[in-house]
Amino acid sequence: MTEPVPPTRRNRASLTYKLRYAAQNPDKIKTYLSRTARDLKFRVSSRDHVAYYRAVMRSDTAKNPEAAVGSRSHERWLKLGQMQFDYLVKHGLKPDDRMLEIGCGNLRAGWRFIDYLDSGNYYGIDISPDILLAGQNTLVRQGLGDKLPHMTLVNDLKLQFLPSDHFSVVHAHSVFSHSPIGVIDECLANVGRVLVPGGFFDFTFDRTEGTEHHVLREDFYYRTETLTALAEKHGFTARFMDDWEELPHGQSKIRVTKPG
Repeated sequence: MTEPVPPTRRNRASLTYKLRYAAQNPDKIKTYLSRTARDLKFRVSSRDHVAYYRAVMRSDTAKNPEAAVGSRSHERWLKLGQMQFDYLVKHGLKPDDRMLEIGCGNLRAGWRFIDYLDSGNYYGIDISPDILLAGQNTLVRQGLGDKLPHMTLVNDLKLQFLPSDHFSVVHAHSVFSHSPIGVIDECLANVGRVLVPGGFFDFTFDRTEGTEHHVLREDFYYRTETLTALAEKHGFTARFMDDWEELPHGQSKIRVTKPG
């Protein structure tokens, strides 16, 4: 019997993988074909990847805001947010930190950060106006308006409107997993300016140990060394967070730190 290919060695863009997956999951063929048709439509109508993925988020949020950020159920939405929060607190987040969350979405983890941090210390950005409106609803449900969080729509990850040397913690969960390398490079080229010396930036990504690839311009798979080398090019020290791998989440995590 042929040994199954480990998840980090799979090339989900290859025809062989697609045919095998379709044979094993015939119930998912219709959904994949629908996503493929949507992909073609958005590619034609979008000027760049941000516009493309904003259209994806508009489509997904209209169906279910929690599923749009990768949560199959409300219970899973709560658990993933709690997991992110617990991990960051365990790894150094303090109430007096000023935190920037890139891709804050509908505040799956953000509402916990807002509740924990001192008033005014949370700043969330996202490319999707639809998911930001859903985030406002989360804020209202949790009764956290008096914590004065910021939530801002952006068109890129240049962060030009934010002050220099301001944030001690930057966080991006399931953002680079949906980003081509040019978008990641843009973020890493600019995030250092807004970080205080010694501040860190935690981000998750879909990890592969084989060929780097993407599926429908929605899901991107990178080798760890590709992203650590890119971070180091922009002056950061970078390390793979091994203990994150022990948690029940399919993505991996890297922390990059601005020299102090």
